[in-house]
Amino acid sequence: MRVGFVTDATQVGGSEIWLTQILPLLPEFGIEPFSAMPPAARTAYIRDKLHAAGIEALTYTDLRRLPAADLYVTSTWTPVNFRRMLVVLPRPRVALVHDWMEMFIPGGVNYVYRAGYRLLQAPLLRRSDGVITVSNWAREHLERAHKVPNVRAIHNGVDSERFRPPSPAEKAELRRQFGFSGTVAVMPARFALEKNHLAALLAARGIPGLTLALAGAGPLERQVRAAARWLGVENAVFLGMVKEMPQLYRAADLLVQPTFGENQSLVTLEAMASGLPVLSSNIPAQRELIDDGVEGWLAPPWPPRHLRRRLLEALADEDELRRAGERARRRVLERHTLPSVASSLAAVLREFA
Repeated sequence: MRVGFVTDATQVGGSEIWLTQILPLLPEFGIEPFSAMPPAARTAYIRDKLHAAGIEALTYTDLRRLPAADLYVTSTWTPVNFRRMLVVLPRPRVALVHDWMEMFIPGGVNYVYRAGYRLLQAPLLRRSDGVITVSNWAREHLERAHKVPNVRAIHNGVDSERFRPPSPAEKAELRRQFGFSGTVAVMPARFALEKNHLAALLAARGIPGLTLALAGAGPLERQVRAAARWLGVENAVFLGMVKEMPQLYRAADLLVQPTFGENQSLVTLEAMASGLPVLSSNIPAQRELIDDGVEGWLAPPWPPRHLRRRLLEALADEDELRRAGERARRRVLERHTLPSVASSLAAVLREFA
């Protein structure tokens, strides 16, 4: 069965990383995939990775010129492009949704975001022949809050060989390379409002022996750097874009992720597979990955005092921090491996086709 995965991405996000991880595994399950995306420079390395894995990775300027397929899977960053795909692509076509759908920000912002999603995105999802999303919460939310039919949930997975715990010697060498000392809490995230960097800065400020390592880029990077200086967060370091994320995880001791919105985060799973415990927001999709006090700790994303209290609790016992990381790794191996995701996806694609 030939399946076209069509995206409008001109930059790299979780959906594009997902393509590089899952598409190369689908032929084993009888699916012949190809990808198609605009010819953007920022996504070139995604196409290169797919090509290297033997997957046809096309660029398009006209959706009408895409090859024929038994099923099209669409993934979009904007409702305008989604509407265009629904008009041009032949049926059957299903939507792949990694959107967080809710912004858990106090003060009513969440209701504004939900109203926008209901007006702009949900009607388009209801016009699809099916929807694939990556958490049980998202499936239930789409069905209940937005009346979207034919939704299937396939949990995210991660390469547990690429993302693995380090040996003591390897960790020491990686820490030397990154210039780390003491306990390292890492926050790899795009500098954007929903990632909530301010809470991480305020939670980590002044904690003796702790380094908060922020990795990534994004539209608010300059503002976050300025906030760190203005607030006097002297234990924060900015790493910029880190190409080899497995090495960063293996050099760290804890993942901090005070996000306002996620739909089963790949960063969370990568860190867990690397043996890191996770301090994250107490929001629905994250609760599917982390049992509070088992694989990590959960806290409200705002105000920051809640995150700081749980961070101090996590740092108070080094042995428990290590054991939580071991439990996190075990959970990934039991529930979130890439072959299990590919198998489930293949079954759902056949159902929709």
